[in-house]
Amino acid sequence: MTSPFGTAPAAGPADLLARLGGSWTWFLAAAVVTLVPGVTALVWPDATLHVLGVLIGLYLLATGVFRFVMVFGRRNAGERLPGLLVAVLFVLGGVLCLRHPLQTVAALSLVVGAVWLVSGIVTLYGALAAEDLPYRGAVAAVAALGIAAGIVVLALPAESARVLTRLLGLWLVLLGLAEAALALAWRSALRGADSAHSPHPNRK
Repeated sequence: MTSPFGTAPAAGPADLLARLGGSWTWFLAAAVVTLVPGVTALVWPDATLHVLGVLIGLYLLATGVFRFVMVFGRRNAGERLPGLLVAVLFVLGGVLCLRHPLQTVAALSLVVGAVWLVSGIVTLYGALAAEDLPYRGAVAAVAALGIAAGIVVLALPAESARVLTRLLGLWLVLLGLAEAALALAWRSALRGADSAHSPHPNRK
């Protein structure tokens, strides 16, 4: 399957990562990774701060891995750099949440809010700078939602783990749904690219 970013089929490991990173199913899997902790947090709002920190840490790490693979679906180094920065940011945030059980709600809010805010800004920049990006508006909208999530989490300090759990759960669900919609839009773009490169059945 040809990526809208212009990835050409080849046999090397980098090409395999490029095909995987440009696949709409990979985008959908990333959306599920965001949705699962969000739904869990909303269904189980009485989780302790330690459990919440571990849950958010695993989400950030998994998202970082997904973002890193998606970088290989980009066409050139200039388009890959913003995605790579976002992947590293998510991984660092996940490590911070998992390495030490965060002692305060404010510390967890700071880590998650900063990751969402900075990654949203970088993703928005990448969406505007990338050439021939399918569904640029949808990518920019998801980035804007991430920016809004970061601002809300940072500007509204939660006084308890229960309040923070509901707040983070709500934003994770919203972000996951937006990413799922983007994955479906990506599927349409990929199918359109395949149709454009396929010979017409009536042509000779």
